[in-house]
Amino acid sequence: MKLNNTFLLFILWLLIILSPGEQHRTSQLLPELPEGAQAISLLGDTLYIPVLSDDVREKYEKNLIDARAAYEADSNNVDAIIWLGRRTAYLGKYREAIDIYSNGIHKYPNEPRLYRHRGHRFITVRQLTNAISDFEQAVRLIHGTDDEIEPDALPNARNIPTSTLHFNIWYHLGLAYYLQGEFEQALDAYQQCMKVSTNPDALVATSHWLYMTLRRLRGEEQAAHVLEPIHAEMDIIENQSYHRLLLFYKGEISQDSLVSKSADALDNATIGYGAGNCHFYNGNRDEAMQIFQQVIQGAQWAAFGYIAVEADLARTSF
Repeated sequence: MKLNNTFLLFILWLLIILSPGEQHRTSQLLPELPEGAQAISLLGDTLYIPVLSDDVREKYEKNLIDARAAYEADSNNVDAIIWLGRRTAYLGKYREAIDIYSNGIHKYPNEPRLYRHRGHRFITVRQLTNAISDFEQAVRLIHGTDDEIEPDALPNARNIPTSTLHFNIWYHLGLAYYLQGEFEQALDAYQQCMKVSTNPDALVATSHWLYMTLRRLRGEEQAAHVLEPIHAEMDIIENQSYHRLLLFYKGEISQDSLVSKSADALDNATIGYGAGNCHFYNGNRDEAMQIFQQVIQGAQWAAFGYIAVEADLARTSF
């Protein structure tokens, strides 16, 4: 049977538009939003690109220019793809960053780092099911492989990276499950994460979420065991907020001493959620609600503590 030219051209056109192609656009992965919006919160609010101070924005824009130049010099370089996505996300362009990682995944479907970073930004834009899918795929891809240091996009004061690829995959998978209210799955992920939490900063970060997960599961005795290695003299480089919260859970410091004078919006969201959650699982729901409301009035909507507040408030059981 002969096919006429018009029909052949139509088939060719279909193959082109349905092909994965080079560009995996955000519209294929995320819902459409108003111009400039990045996400819909778990409470139904439209979230726009966060406002940055002039000096911070200038620094981040310069970093993005450098990352874009490296990418344009070799667009098939995995590290260049990852850094372009990271630098884009630091300017609050989370949906664009997801595009960048998606394009990278199309080229390198077996690269766990791309799923790890895209999963992180799926959490940011409140697409938790997509985030879990990415991290679960990353878990499969790292099975049987050696761990590796993950370089910091914003180096700490000592310029010492404190996290690894395996740590970040398990840590963020646990967080995504926690935000979904799937605490049993979160517990499994954080127990795996603890195995690769090999320095004090990683230990306090994992311990914080593991402790809260166990308290949500009413495992008070198990939760208390999580706090045993935590002490005031730990050499913490960057996760001071998690460290102070754990000391607060142990009863070694007061709630008033949780927030340091140098705390930024990210720290405040972290501390606010931890303190509010502590009141919640101890039955002081009015106090928890008051603190949670203070958190969501802040501007740092990409902070994990902020998202966790949304998740708790969105649950009818709260």
